[in-house]
Amino acid sequence: MLGRRTVDTGSCFVVESYDVVIVGAGFAGLVAARELSRRGRSTVVLEARDRIGGRTWTDERLGRRLEMGGTWVHWAQPHTWSEITRYGLAVEPSPTSESVHWIAGGEVHRGSSEEFDALIAPGMDRLAADSRHWFPQPYEPLRRPDLDRIDALSVADYFAGLDLAPAAREVITGVWAEHFNAPAAVSGLSQAMRWCAAASGDWRLLHEATSGCRLSAGTAALASAIATDTAADLRLGTRVVGVAQQDGGAVVTTADGNRITAKRVICTLPLNVLDTIDFQPALPAAKRSAATERTASQGLKTWIRVRGEIPPFTAYAPDTHPLTFARTEYTVDGDTVLVAFGTRAADLDPTDKAGVAQALRAWRDDLKVVDVAGHNWMTDEFSRETWPMQRPGQLTAYLAALQRPHGCVHFAGSDVANGWAGFIDGAIESGLTAAAQVTAAPRP
Repeated sequence: MLGRRTVDTGSCFVVESYDVVIVGAGFAGLVAARELSRRGRSTVVLEARDRIGGRTWTDERLGRRLEMGGTWVHWAQPHTWSEITRYGLAVEPSPTSESVHWIAGGEVHRGSSEEFDALIAPGMDRLAADSRHWFPQPYEPLRRPDLDRIDALSVADYFAGLDLAPAAREVITGVWAEHFNAPAAVSGLSQAMRWCAAASGDWRLLHEATSGCRLSAGTAALASAIATDTAADLRLGTRVVGVAQQDGGAVVTTADGNRITAKRVICTLPLNVLDTIDFQPALPAAKRSAATERTASQGLKTWIRVRGEIPPFTAYAPDTHPLTFARTEYTVDGDTVLVAFGTRAADLDPTDKAGVAQALRAWRDDLKVVDVAGHNWMTDEFSRETWPMQRPGQLTAYLAALQRPHGCVHFAGSDVANGWAGFIDGAIESGLTAAAQVTAAPRP
């Protein structure tokens, strides 16, 4: 669907006109583009990267297709599952672990999944029950007026206040640090509870929904299916540097100096790079403050190929360790590929074979690391964050403001989702919401 294209002969810059400009071709942007183009809106999607997908990225590494970013999907995530159904994509389970290794009290322990679940159950049961109290309707996260009573707490604060055995407290706090891809002390309790509530207050379902099932052809297959199913123009390698509102719409300026006029703009940039666009008039104070504070996520994801086929296992560690989680995912030509996460990308390069191997030895000194692969999302100029997770206090201080349009500029992305914030599902939800806002807005 093409907009109107003219040339400014005085400046030699291209000037175009569309009903809607969408900034970013992650899942939020792609879904919004599909919905709006189907409603007859001339739409263009401007993506700074040379690919679609945002913080999802399926790439060939270590001898097979691997997810550098977001990975897991589940039928408990309604928007994602609807898209999977729409495009007839296949899914497959991640391997079931035969054993769990966890570090507590400075020692490595090994047991069955049932034994590990029994260790963390008292704290997780309490958190799950509290999540139903504070978030009775997960897709209305601000429904309770007294959320400030818990929103200032971190997950470390919460578990420190429960009557738990020291080992259980240490392990469960590390589990949640892994969920946040951030140290537990900066991981907001309210976000943890929102996840539990979205999983119907069942933490075992939560663990299954967040790491139990993956797309057989990769997340790129879903992103490509959505992109193919839209009449919107899609431009890669096109970085937006300015959005200036004017009577009846906005002028979007790209890094090469070209300008596009639009009646509406949808910005889907991650919160941590929102300040890379010059908005005129300036964004409201709450949006600017949230971008300055940044999200909690500051960690890493790395893939590790180890010699030989080994029985499936899962490993957990406190957030003081370079890696807090590791698990077997694939076999390749007689070797095993593990996925692992850590809470501080500044402390461990996900592509540093020696450093990753050393971190892995905290659990398993019997594994021979062949190679590693990863992407540093924290130093990526187009993300500066991994999956978006809130810090203490950010839910009540910023979510409503982040979701609110700024004049003719609307906002979408997993950062601002109501339900499964931090997941592909949240991005899809917010893309649908932004498209509905634009459709309902009066035309100038």
